[in-house]
Amino acid sequence: MTDRINPHSPSCPPWLVYGLGRSGRGAARFLAAQGEQAHWLDARPQPEDLTLMEQLGFQRGGVARPYRTVIAAPGVPIDHPDLLALQANGAEIIGEVALAARMRPEVTLVGVTGTAGKGGTTTLTAQLLRAAGVDALEGGNIDPPLLDIVDRCEVAVVELSSFQLERTAGTRFPVAVITNLGVDHLDRHLTVPEYHAAKLHIMDGQQPGDVLVLPPLEALAGGHLAALRKYAGARHFVPGQITLAGGTPVLDASELPTGIHPANAAAAVLAAEATLHHLGRTQPDLVGTLAQGLRQAQPIRGRFEEVGRLGGIRLIEDSIATRTIAVRSALEQAPAPVVWLVGGRDKGAELAPLRGAAQGRVRHVVAFGEDGPRFAAELGLPYTVIPMQAGQGAQAMQDAVTEALRYLPEGQGSVLLAPIGTSFDLFANYQERGAAFRQAVEERLAPSSAADLQETPA
Repeated sequence: MTDRINPHSPSCPPWLVYGLGRSGRGAARFLAAQGEQAHWLDARPQPEDLTLMEQLGFQRGGVARPYRTVIAAPGVPIDHPDLLALQANGAEIIGEVALAARMRPEVTLVGVTGTAGKGGTTTLTAQLLRAAGVDALEGGNIDPPLLDIVDRCEVAVVELSSFQLERTAGTRFPVAVITNLGVDHLDRHLTVPEYHAAKLHIMDGQQPGDVLVLPPLEALAGGHLAALRKYAGARHFVPGQITLAGGTPVLDASELPTGIHPANAAAAVLAAEATLHHLGRTQPDLVGTLAQGLRQAQPIRGRFEEVGRLGGIRLIEDSIATRTIAVRSALEQAPAPVVWLVGGRDKGAELAPLRGAAQGRVRHVVAFGEDGPRFAAELGLPYTVIPMQAGQGAQAMQDAVTEALRYLPEGQGSVLLAPIGTSFDLFANYQERGAAFRQAVEERLAPSSAADLQETPA
Protein backbone atom coordinates (compact mmCIF):
# COMPACT_ATOMS: atom_id res chain seq x y z
CA MET A 1 0.00 0.00 0.00
CA THR A 2 1.43 3.35 -1.00
CA ASP A 3 1.67 6.00 1.72
CA ARG A 4 -0.34 9.16 1.15
CA ILE A 5 1.91 12.01 0.02
CA ASN A 6 2.32 14.80 2.53
CA PRO A 7 1.24 18.00 0.71
CA HIS A 8 3.95 19.93 2.57
CA SER A 9 6.76 17.57 1.65
CA PRO A 10 9.32 18.57 -1.00
CA SER A 11 7.77 16.00 -3.36
CA CYS A 12 4.39 17.72 -3.25
CA PRO A 13 4.31 21.49 -2.71
CA PRO A 14 1.12 23.04 -1.30
CA TRP A 15 0.31 24.93 -4.52
CA LEU A 16 -0.85 23.77 -7.94
CA VAL A 17 -1.27 26.24 -10.81
CA TYR A 18 -3.93 24.67 -13.03
CA GLY A 19 -4.04 26.19 -16.50
CA LEU A 20 -1.24 28.42 -17.69
CA GLY A 21 -1.72 31.19 -20.24
CA ARG A 22 -1.60 34.80 -19.02
CA SER A 23 -3.45 34.14 -15.73
CA GLY A 24 -1.52 31.01 -14.82
CA ARG A 25 1.82 32.54 -15.74
CA GLY A 26 0.99 35.53 -13.53
CA ALA A 27 0.13 33.23 -10.61
CA ALA A 28 3.33 31.23 -11.09
CA ARG A 29 5.51 34.35 -11.20
CA PHE A 30 3.81 35.68 -8.08
CA LEU A 31 4.28 32.46 -6.10
CA ALA A 32 7.92 32.21 -7.13
CA ALA A 33 8.52 35.80 -6.01
CA GLN A 34 7.21 34.81 -2.56
CA GLY A 35 9.71 31.95 -2.40
CA GLU A 36 6.91 29.38 -2.81
CA GLN A 37 7.20 26.12 -4.66
CA ALA A 38 4.38 24.97 -6.92
CA HIS A 39 3.46 22.38 -9.47
CA TRP A 40 1.58 23.12 -12.68
CA LEU A 41 -0.85 21.37 -14.99
CA ASP A 42 -2.01 22.37 -18.44
CA ALA A 43 -3.47 20.15 -21.14
CA ARG A 44 -1.85 22.15 -23.95
CA PRO A 45 1.06 24.20 -22.59
CA GLN A 46 2.60 26.63 -25.04
CA PRO A 47 6.39 26.86 -25.52
CA GLU A 48 6.53 30.11 -23.54
CA ASP A 49 4.67 28.39 -20.69
CA LEU A 50 7.17 25.56 -20.54
CA THR A 51 10.08 27.98 -20.68
CA LEU A 52 8.74 29.98 -17.74
CA MET A 53 8.01 26.88 -15.64
CA GLU A 54 11.56 25.68 -16.21
CA GLN A 55 12.96 29.08 -15.26
CA LEU A 56 10.91 29.10 -12.05
CA GLY A 57 11.82 25.50 -11.20
CA PHE A 58 8.16 24.43 -11.13
CA GLN A 59 7.43 20.83 -12.12
CA ARG A 60 4.42 19.27 -13.81
CA GLY A 61 1.99 17.98 -11.22
CA GLY A 62 -0.74 15.36 -11.16
CA VAL A 63 -4.44 15.29 -10.39
CA ALA A 64 -4.00 12.54 -7.80
CA ARG A 65 -1.61 14.60 -5.68
CA PRO A 66 -2.95 16.12 -2.44
CA TYR A 67 -2.37 19.84 -2.91
CA ARG A 68 -3.56 22.34 -0.33
CA THR A 69 -4.57 25.05 -2.80
CA VAL A 70 -5.21 24.96 -6.53
CA ILE A 71 -5.13 28.25 -8.42
CA ALA A 72 -7.30 27.59 -11.45
CA ALA A 73 -7.23 29.72 -14.58
CA PRO A 74 -10.50 31.53 -15.34
CA GLY A 75 -11.02 29.60 -18.56
CA VAL A 76 -11.22 26.25 -16.74
CA PRO A 77 -14.88 25.43 -15.93
CA ILE A 78 -15.67 25.05 -12.24
CA ASP A 79 -17.01 21.53 -12.89
CA HIS A 80 -13.95 20.36 -14.83
CA PRO A 81 -13.28 16.70 -13.88
CA ASP A 82 -9.69 17.45 -12.88
CA LEU A 83 -10.78 20.21 -10.50
CA LEU A 84 -13.46 17.99 -9.00
CA ALA A 85 -10.87 15.25 -8.46
CA LEU A 86 -8.43 17.66 -6.84
CA GLN A 87 -11.19 19.02 -4.62
CA ALA A 88 -12.19 15.51 -3.61
CA ASN A 89 -8.58 14.95 -2.60
CA GLY A 90 -8.72 17.89 -0.18
CA ALA A 91 -7.63 20.85 -2.29
CA GLU A 92 -9.25 24.26 -2.13
CA ILE A 93 -9.92 25.68 -5.61
CA ILE A 94 -9.44 29.46 -5.95
CA GLY A 95 -8.54 31.96 -8.65
CA GLU A 96 -5.83 34.57 -8.95
CA VAL A 97 -8.08 37.29 -7.50
CA ALA A 98 -8.63 35.42 -4.22
CA LEU A 99 -4.89 34.67 -4.08
CA ALA A 100 -4.05 38.36 -4.45
CA ALA A 101 -6.55 39.35 -1.75
CA ARG A 102 -5.17 36.81 0.72
CA MET A 103 -1.50 37.46 0.09
CA ARG A 104 -1.79 41.26 -0.14
CA PRO A 105 -4.59 42.30 2.25
CA GLU A 106 -3.10 45.80 2.52
CA VAL A 107 -3.95 46.52 -1.15
CA THR A 108 -7.43 47.94 -1.73
CA LEU A 109 -9.23 46.08 -4.51
CA VAL A 110 -11.80 47.97 -6.58
CA GLY A 111 -13.78 45.46 -8.63
CA VAL A 112 -15.45 46.20 -11.97
CA THR A 113 -17.65 43.78 -13.87
CA GLY A 114 -20.51 43.85 -16.38
CA THR A 115 -21.46 42.50 -19.76
CA ALA A 116 -19.94 45.46 -21.60
CA GLY A 117 -17.95 48.54 -20.65
CA LYS A 118 -16.05 46.96 -17.77
CA GLY A 119 -12.63 47.39 -19.39
CA GLY A 120 -13.19 51.05 -20.19
CA THR A 121 -14.58 51.71 -16.71
CA THR A 122 -11.67 49.89 -15.08
CA THR A 123 -8.96 51.86 -16.84
CA LEU A 124 -10.82 55.15 -16.44
CA THR A 125 -11.32 54.61 -12.70
CA ALA A 126 -7.60 53.96 -12.27
CA GLN A 127 -6.74 57.07 -14.29
CA LEU A 128 -9.05 59.21 -12.15
CA LEU A 129 -7.51 57.85 -8.95
CA ARG A 130 -4.03 58.61 -10.25
CA ALA A 131 -5.18 62.12 -11.09
CA ALA A 132 -6.23 62.42 -7.43
CA GLY A 133 -2.77 61.36 -6.24
CA VAL A 134 -3.53 57.72 -5.47
CA ASP A 135 -0.99 55.03 -6.38
CA ALA A 136 -3.47 53.03 -8.47
CA LEU A 137 -3.01 50.49 -11.25
CA GLU A 138 -5.47 48.55 -13.38
CA GLY A 139 -5.35 44.89 -14.33
CA GLY A 140 -7.13 41.56 -14.00
CA ASN A 141 -9.16 40.41 -16.97
CA ILE A 142 -7.37 43.10 -18.96
CA ASP A 143 -3.59 43.23 -19.14
CA PRO A 144 -1.66 43.01 -16.96
CA PRO A 145 -2.80 40.13 -14.71
CA LEU A 146 -3.75 41.25 -11.21
CA LEU A 147 -0.87 39.34 -9.61
CA ASP A 148 1.58 41.31 -11.74
CA ILE A 149 0.50 44.64 -10.22
CA VAL A 150 -0.42 44.04 -6.56
CA ASP A 151 3.13 44.65 -5.37
CA ARG A 152 3.30 47.98 -7.21
CA CYS A 153 0.22 49.86 -6.01
CA GLU A 154 -1.95 50.76 -3.03
CA VAL A 155 -5.16 50.38 -5.04
CA ALA A 156 -5.72 47.78 -7.74
CA VAL A 157 -8.70 48.44 -10.01
CA VAL A 158 -9.62 44.98 -11.25
CA GLU A 159 -11.64 44.11 -14.32
CA LEU A 160 -13.50 40.92 -13.43
CA SER A 161 -15.06 38.43 -15.83
CA SER A 162 -17.85 36.09 -14.80
CA PHE A 163 -15.30 33.27 -14.97
CA GLN A 164 -13.03 35.01 -12.45
CA LEU A 165 -15.93 35.86 -10.14
CA GLU A 166 -16.80 32.17 -9.83
CA ARG A 167 -13.59 31.77 -7.82
CA THR A 168 -13.29 34.96 -5.78
CA ALA A 169 -14.31 33.09 -2.60
CA GLY A 170 -15.88 36.06 -0.81
CA THR A 171 -13.10 38.50 -1.69
CA ARG A 172 -13.87 41.98 -0.42
CA PHE A 173 -14.18 44.79 -2.92
CA PRO A 174 -14.94 47.86 -0.78
CA VAL A 175 -15.92 49.58 -4.01
CA ALA A 176 -17.51 47.45 -6.72
CA VAL A 177 -19.02 48.40 -10.08
CA ILE A 178 -21.53 46.56 -12.25
CA THR A 179 -21.67 48.42 -15.56
CA ASN A 180 -24.66 46.48 -16.93
CA LEU A 181 -26.06 42.96 -17.13
CA GLY A 182 -26.89 41.51 -20.53
CA VAL A 183 -26.38 38.15 -22.22
CA ASP A 184 -22.98 36.52 -22.59
CA HIS A 185 -21.01 33.30 -22.09
CA LEU A 186 -24.01 31.00 -22.38
CA ASP A 187 -21.59 28.39 -23.69
CA ARG A 188 -20.21 28.26 -20.14
CA HIS A 189 -23.03 29.36 -17.82
CA LEU A 190 -25.83 27.81 -19.93
CA THR A 191 -28.56 30.23 -18.74
CA VAL A 192 -28.79 33.99 -18.35
CA PRO A 193 -29.69 33.76 -14.62
CA GLU A 194 -26.60 31.65 -13.98
CA TYR A 195 -24.44 34.15 -15.85
CA HIS A 196 -25.90 37.05 -13.86
CA ALA A 197 -25.45 35.12 -10.60
CA ALA A 198 -21.75 34.75 -11.39
CA LYS A 199 -21.45 38.48 -11.98
CA LEU A 200 -23.15 39.28 -8.67
CA HIS A 201 -20.46 37.42 -6.73
CA ILE A 202 -18.67 40.78 -6.81
CA MET A 203 -20.95 41.73 -3.88
CA ASP A 204 -20.28 38.66 -1.73
CA GLY A 205 -17.47 40.06 0.38
CA GLN A 206 -18.76 43.59 0.81
CA GLN A 207 -19.22 44.96 4.33
CA PRO A 208 -21.43 47.71 5.78
CA GLY A 209 -20.31 51.05 4.39
CA ASP A 210 -18.95 49.55 1.16
CA VAL A 211 -20.26 50.88 -2.15
CA LEU A 212 -21.77 49.14 -5.16
CA VAL A 213 -21.99 51.34 -8.28
CA LEU A 214 -24.88 50.37 -10.58
CA PRO A 215 -26.76 51.68 -13.60
CA PRO A 216 -30.46 52.47 -13.15
CA LEU A 217 -32.28 49.31 -12.08
CA GLU A 218 -34.43 49.35 -15.21
CA ALA A 219 -31.23 48.78 -17.20
CA LEU A 220 -30.58 45.53 -15.33
CA ALA A 221 -32.42 42.44 -16.51
CA GLY A 222 -33.02 39.19 -14.67
CA GLY A 223 -34.29 37.85 -11.39
CA HIS A 224 -31.77 39.56 -9.11
CA LEU A 225 -33.38 43.00 -9.08
CA ALA A 226 -34.99 42.54 -5.67
CA ALA A 227 -31.61 42.05 -3.99
CA LEU A 228 -30.08 44.99 -5.83
CA ARG A 229 -33.04 47.24 -5.09
CA LYS A 230 -32.59 46.69 -1.34
CA TYR A 231 -28.79 46.99 -1.37
CA ALA A 232 -27.84 49.67 1.13
CA GLY A 233 -24.53 50.56 -0.51
CA ALA A 234 -25.92 51.07 -4.02
CA ARG A 235 -25.08 54.24 -5.95
CA HIS A 236 -26.66 54.57 -9.36
CA PHE A 237 -25.08 56.27 -12.35
CA VAL A 238 -27.00 57.60 -15.30
CA PRO A 239 -25.20 57.32 -18.65
CA GLY A 240 -24.38 60.78 -19.89
CA GLN A 241 -24.84 62.43 -16.48
CA ILE A 242 -21.35 62.63 -15.01
CA THR A 243 -21.87 63.65 -11.39
CA LEU A 244 -20.75 62.96 -7.85
CA ALA A 245 -22.93 60.75 -5.66
CA GLY A 246 -24.82 63.79 -4.39
CA GLY A 247 -25.63 64.98 -7.89
CA THR A 248 -22.93 67.66 -8.24
CA PRO A 249 -21.97 67.88 -11.95
CA VAL A 250 -18.36 67.01 -12.80
CA LEU A 251 -18.17 67.35 -16.58
CA ASP A 252 -20.51 67.57 -19.53
CA ALA A 253 -20.39 64.42 -21.65
CA SER A 254 -19.63 66.54 -24.74
CA GLU A 255 -16.24 67.40 -23.23
CA LEU A 256 -15.08 63.79 -22.97
CA PRO A 257 -12.15 62.77 -25.18
CA THR A 258 -12.86 60.63 -28.23
CA GLY A 259 -13.17 56.99 -27.24
CA ILE A 260 -14.35 57.62 -23.67
CA HIS A 261 -17.92 56.37 -23.34
CA PRO A 262 -20.21 58.61 -21.23
CA ALA A 263 -21.61 55.63 -19.29
CA ASN A 264 -18.11 54.49 -18.38
CA ALA A 265 -17.24 58.02 -17.28
CA ALA A 266 -20.35 58.28 -15.10
CA ALA A 267 -19.59 54.97 -13.38
CA ALA A 268 -15.87 55.70 -13.00
CA VAL A 269 -16.49 59.05 -11.30
CA LEU A 270 -18.70 57.42 -8.66
CA ALA A 271 -16.17 54.61 -8.18
CA ALA A 272 -13.26 57.02 -7.82
CA GLU A 273 -15.21 59.20 -5.37
CA ALA A 274 -16.13 56.16 -3.24
CA THR A 275 -12.55 54.85 -3.29
CA LEU A 276 -11.15 58.17 -2.13
CA HIS A 277 -13.67 58.17 0.71
CA HIS A 278 -12.69 54.60 1.64
CA LEU A 279 -9.03 55.60 1.74
CA GLY A 280 -9.79 58.69 3.81
CA ARG A 281 -8.31 60.96 1.15
CA THR A 282 -9.82 64.41 1.12
CA GLN A 283 -9.67 66.51 -2.03
CA PRO A 284 -9.98 70.31 -1.68
CA ASP A 285 -11.42 70.44 -5.22
CA LEU A 286 -12.72 66.96 -5.99
CA VAL A 287 -14.87 68.12 -8.91
CA GLY A 288 -11.97 69.97 -10.51
CA THR A 289 -9.59 67.02 -10.00
CA LEU A 290 -11.98 64.50 -11.53
CA ALA A 291 -12.94 66.82 -14.38
CA GLN A 292 -9.31 67.33 -15.29
CA GLY A 293 -8.71 63.57 -15.07
CA LEU A 294 -11.59 62.97 -17.48
CA ARG A 295 -10.33 65.56 -19.96
CA GLN A 296 -6.91 63.90 -20.01
CA ALA A 297 -8.19 60.30 -20.02
CA GLN A 298 -6.91 57.83 -22.59
CA PRO A 299 -9.23 55.17 -24.06
CA ILE A 300 -8.27 51.52 -24.20
CA ARG A 301 -6.50 50.45 -27.35
CA GLY A 302 -8.78 48.42 -29.56
CA ARG A 303 -12.11 49.39 -27.98
CA PHE A 304 -14.05 51.00 -30.84
CA GLU A 305 -10.87 52.63 -32.08
CA GLU A 306 -10.48 54.29 -35.45
CA VAL A 307 -7.24 52.80 -36.78
CA GLY A 308 -7.18 54.49 -40.18
CA ARG A 309 -9.01 56.48 -42.84
CA LEU A 310 -9.21 56.06 -46.57
CA GLY A 311 -10.69 59.30 -47.82
CA GLY A 312 -13.96 59.56 -45.93
CA ILE A 313 -14.01 55.88 -44.93
CA ARG A 314 -13.24 55.20 -41.29
CA LEU A 315 -11.78 51.80 -40.42
CA ILE A 316 -12.78 50.93 -36.86
CA GLU A 317 -11.45 48.12 -34.72
CA ASP A 318 -13.64 46.73 -31.93
CA SER A 319 -12.30 43.19 -31.83
CA ILE A 320 -13.43 42.72 -28.24
CA ALA A 321 -17.07 43.42 -29.22
CA THR A 322 -18.41 39.90 -28.66
CA ARG A 323 -21.35 40.81 -26.43
CA THR A 324 -24.67 41.97 -27.83
CA ILE A 325 -24.57 45.20 -25.80
CA ALA A 326 -21.07 46.07 -27.02
CA VAL A 327 -21.79 45.17 -30.65
CA ARG A 328 -25.00 47.21 -30.67
CA SER A 329 -23.15 50.22 -29.24
CA ALA A 330 -20.50 49.90 -31.97
CA LEU A 331 -23.14 49.74 -34.70
CA GLU A 332 -24.85 52.83 -33.35
CA GLN A 333 -21.61 54.82 -33.21
CA ALA A 334 -20.04 53.82 -36.54
CA PRO A 335 -20.65 56.35 -39.36
CA ALA A 336 -23.12 55.04 -41.94
CA PRO A 337 -23.10 53.41 -44.38
CA VAL A 338 -21.40 50.60 -42.46
CA VAL A 339 -19.76 47.48 -43.83
CA TRP A 340 -19.77 45.16 -40.85
CA LEU A 341 -17.16 42.42 -40.32
CA VAL A 342 -18.64 39.54 -38.31
CA GLY A 343 -17.12 36.21 -37.40
CA GLY A 344 -15.44 34.05 -34.83
CA ARG A 345 -16.85 31.34 -32.61
CA ASP A 346 -20.35 31.74 -31.21
CA LYS A 347 -20.67 31.85 -27.42
CA GLY A 348 -24.42 32.25 -27.27
CA ALA A 349 -24.87 35.62 -28.95
CA GLU A 350 -28.31 37.21 -28.95
CA LEU A 351 -28.74 38.49 -32.51
CA ALA A 352 -32.28 39.89 -32.48
CA PRO A 353 -31.34 43.28 -30.92
CA LEU A 354 -28.59 43.67 -33.52
CA ARG A 355 -31.02 43.50 -36.44
CA GLY A 356 -32.72 46.66 -35.25
CA ALA A 357 -29.41 48.45 -34.65
CA ALA A 358 -28.24 47.53 -38.15
CA GLN A 359 -31.45 48.63 -39.86
CA GLY A 360 -30.79 51.53 -42.21
CA ARG A 361 -27.10 51.73 -41.18
CA VAL A 362 -25.42 48.53 -42.37
CA ARG A 363 -25.01 48.25 -46.13
CA HIS A 364 -23.27 44.88 -46.23
CA VAL A 365 -21.89 42.18 -43.94
CA VAL A 366 -18.57 40.45 -44.54
CA ALA A 367 -18.53 37.12 -42.70
CA PHE A 368 -15.37 35.24 -41.72
CA GLY A 369 -14.39 32.44 -39.39
CA GLU A 370 -16.20 29.52 -37.88
CA ASP A 371 -19.64 31.02 -37.21
CA GLY A 372 -19.50 34.19 -39.28
CA PRO A 373 -21.61 32.80 -42.15
CA ARG A 374 -24.35 31.71 -39.73
CA PHE A 375 -24.31 35.09 -37.97
CA ALA A 376 -24.68 36.85 -41.31
CA ALA A 377 -27.49 34.60 -42.51
CA GLU A 378 -29.46 35.04 -39.27
CA LEU A 379 -29.00 38.81 -39.34
CA GLY A 380 -30.90 38.89 -42.63
CA LEU A 381 -28.58 41.40 -44.30
CA PRO A 382 -26.74 41.15 -47.64
CA TYR A 383 -23.47 39.35 -46.99
CA THR A 384 -20.31 37.86 -48.43
CA VAL A 385 -18.40 34.94 -46.92
CA ILE A 386 -14.59 34.87 -46.67
CA PRO A 387 -13.39 31.24 -46.87
CA MET A 388 -11.71 30.00 -43.70
CA GLN A 389 -8.55 27.94 -43.57
CA ALA A 390 -6.94 26.77 -40.34
CA GLY A 391 -3.98 28.86 -39.35
CA GLN A 392 -4.86 31.57 -41.88
CA GLY A 393 -6.46 34.16 -39.61
CA ALA A 394 -4.31 37.04 -40.81
CA GLN A 395 -5.05 36.23 -44.46
CA ALA A 396 -8.78 35.94 -43.74
CA MET A 397 -8.71 39.40 -42.17
CA GLN A 398 -6.81 40.83 -45.13
CA ASP A 399 -9.40 39.40 -47.46
CA ALA A 400 -12.27 40.66 -45.28
CA VAL A 401 -11.00 44.25 -45.26
CA THR A 402 -10.37 44.20 -49.01
CA GLU A 403 -13.87 42.83 -49.63
CA ALA A 404 -15.47 45.35 -47.28
CA LEU A 405 -13.99 48.34 -49.08
CA ARG A 406 -15.59 47.20 -52.33
CA TYR A 407 -18.98 48.14 -50.88
CA LEU A 408 -18.06 51.76 -50.16
CA PRO A 409 -17.18 52.98 -53.67
CA GLU A 410 -18.29 56.54 -52.88
CA GLY A 411 -15.48 56.80 -50.32
CA GLN A 412 -17.74 57.53 -47.32
CA GLY A 413 -18.88 55.49 -44.32
CA SER A 414 -17.07 52.96 -42.18
CA VAL A 415 -15.67 49.45 -42.08
CA LEU A 416 -16.42 48.08 -38.62
CA LEU A 417 -14.85 45.02 -37.01
CA ALA A 418 -17.39 44.16 -34.29
CA PRO A 419 -17.28 40.41 -34.72
CA ILE A 420 -19.90 38.97 -32.28
CA GLY A 421 -17.94 35.71 -31.95
CA THR A 422 -14.84 34.97 -29.89
CA SER A 423 -11.47 34.91 -31.59
CA PHE A 424 -10.47 31.34 -30.80
CA ASP A 425 -11.36 29.85 -34.19
CA LEU A 426 -8.57 31.65 -36.04
CA PHE A 427 -6.62 33.63 -33.44
CA ALA A 428 -5.06 33.20 -30.02
CA ASN A 429 -7.12 36.02 -28.51
CA TYR A 430 -9.05 39.17 -29.40
CA GLN A 431 -5.85 41.23 -29.31
CA GLU A 432 -4.31 39.11 -32.05
CA ARG A 433 -7.49 39.43 -34.12
CA GLY A 434 -7.42 43.19 -33.65
CA ALA A 435 -3.75 43.30 -34.64
CA ALA A 436 -4.58 41.39 -37.83
CA PHE A 437 -7.25 43.97 -38.66
CA ARG A 438 -4.81 46.80 -38.01
CA GLN A 439 -2.21 45.17 -40.23
CA ALA A 440 -4.76 44.75 -42.99
CA VAL A 441 -5.71 48.41 -42.66
CA GLU A 442 -2.06 49.51 -42.75
CA GLU A 443 -1.56 47.64 -46.00
CA ARG A 444 -4.64 49.27 -47.50
CA LEU A 445 -3.34 52.67 -46.39
CA ALA A 446 -0.18 52.20 -48.45
CA PRO A 447 -0.18 54.65 -51.40
CA SER A 448 -0.57 51.95 -54.05
CA SER A 449 -3.53 50.38 -52.25
CA ALA A 450 -5.21 53.75 -51.75
CA ALA A 451 -4.91 54.42 -55.46
CA ASP A 452 -6.39 51.00 -56.21
CA LEU A 453 -9.36 51.82 -54.00
CA GLN A 454 -10.16 54.95 -55.96
CA GLU A 455 -10.29 52.84 -59.13
CA THR A 456 -12.59 50.17 -57.70
CA PRO A 457 -15.81 50.07 -59.78
CA ALA A 458 -19.16 50.51 -58.11
